[in-house]
Amino acid sequence: MKPKEQSTKNLPSAWVSLIPFVFLSAILFVVIRIFGGNALEGASQVSLLLTAALVVAISVIFYKISWEQLEEGILDNVRSVGSAILILFLIGAVAGSWMVSGIVPMMIYYGMNIITPKIFLFACCLICALISVMTGSSWTTIATIGVALIGIGTAQGYSAGWTAGAIISGAYFGDKISPLSDTTTLASSSTGTPLFTHIRYMMKTTIPSFVIAICVFLIVSLCHSSTSEVTAAEFASDLSGTFRITPWLMVTPLVTAFMISRKIPALLTLFIAALMAIATALIFQPQIIWQVATGRPVAEFTGLTFLEAFKGCMLSVYGPTSISMGNPQLDALIATNGITGMLPTVFLVISASAFGGVLVGSGMLISLTSMLQKCIRSTLGLVSSTVGTGIFCDMVTGDQYLSIILTGSLYKELYKDKGYENRLLSRSIEDSATVCSVLIPWNSCGMTQATILKVATAEYLPFCLFNLISPLMSILIAAIGWKIRRQHSF
Repeated sequence: MKPKEQSTKNLPSAWVSLIPFVFLSAILFVVIRIFGGNALEGASQVSLLLTAALVVAISVIFYKISWEQLEEGILDNVRSVGSAILILFLIGAVAGSWMVSGIVPMMIYYGMNIITPKIFLFACCLICALISVMTGSSWTTIATIGVALIGIGTAQGYSAGWTAGAIISGAYFGDKISPLSDTTTLASSSTGTPLFTHIRYMMKTTIPSFVIAICVFLIVSLCHSSTSEVTAAEFASDLSGTFRITPWLMVTPLVTAFMISRKIPALLTLFIAALMAIATALIFQPQIIWQVATGRPVAEFTGLTFLEAFKGCMLSVYGPTSISMGNPQLDALIATNGITGMLPTVFLVISASAFGGVLVGSGMLISLTSMLQKCIRSTLGLVSSTVGTGIFCDMVTGDQYLSIILTGSLYKELYKDKGYENRLLSRSIEDSATVCSVLIPWNSCGMTQATILKVATAEYLPFCLFNLISPLMSILIAAIGWKIRRQHSF
């Protein structure tokens, strides 16, 4: 029996359905207390699996739900994130190869000479927004130009939290309004809303949120007292002394942007981007490939053998790599983990999929949402409930794709019954499930960006202004009732 065919009479009550979430919250509290920032290396994932086991026990013992039904829910969820897992591996490969090839160091080097500290956060947010619109991917934007901007911000005396917040704000804004974005396409398709109708309607909440965020970043930048000229000069000197800095390194990013603009599938685009970066490294940075392969200082480099080149290229892709430049702060920034660094995130995605699968299979998530629906009496209540459910799903499933699909499927009929357009639902989902996923440490988005940027989720969360404002703006617009149409009253 498929989960959607399950009789509502056999559904666990809403109060019973709360038990797994109380258990998960309790166990995560203990895990984070014990492991701290290392909780996402495995302990949080095991917590999700233990909670999934609790859901299975309750469902089978007390509600006689078959294991086959629960297993089908798990398999459906895992299957739905299969491509995301491959994309994660390739993002790790791109992050490692772009660093070793000198592409990211080149961006840092030129960026420090172009972007002044007095407009840095503003420029940082705007640049990431533009690139994300063109690429349709917040993850790709953050993994490429975002890493470079973190280095520039550090050199200019900004805290990693502020810089990461500006990067993520811009990247997620661009991701939301780009027709090339997978989450934008998913939100529109899962609610039956035409893509460009969905994007145009999102502008009503997205543009005000972004304007507020970018104005704050501009004010903070203008008030920034930079005493980092020496640090920036040292960074630039160390980078140019270790890497061969040349505009030719821009070929790979430009080709990558072209492929994305031509709507070439993300998997193929990222794969080619990594291959081009490796070829670039062999041409322009043989001394870095040699250091990665041998672990010896660049000063000792005399030539590169075939076996050393092969080993260095492989390590650049799957990592970890460590490039010594004599500057501990810069060494930590340039170090990469490649595909290996994505393994905890993949573990998290699979664990979250298993948990989300048994929630759907058991009917617990439906019960909880039904309880919320009974409290809805107005447009404000409907949108607030949708926004809250999107964030709630981000927290309990650990994946934005699952959250978008679950929230859309749970509310689609309710919006129809209440006479509201599908575009209101799709916008409410994007304003919550999409943008808030990166704010949750155990969510695949939060963990991925923390890993790529090397900034803990809790450290950048207060500064992701666009992501924090978006759900509030969605609720505010609902309260005002601006451009919200319905066929009949409640």
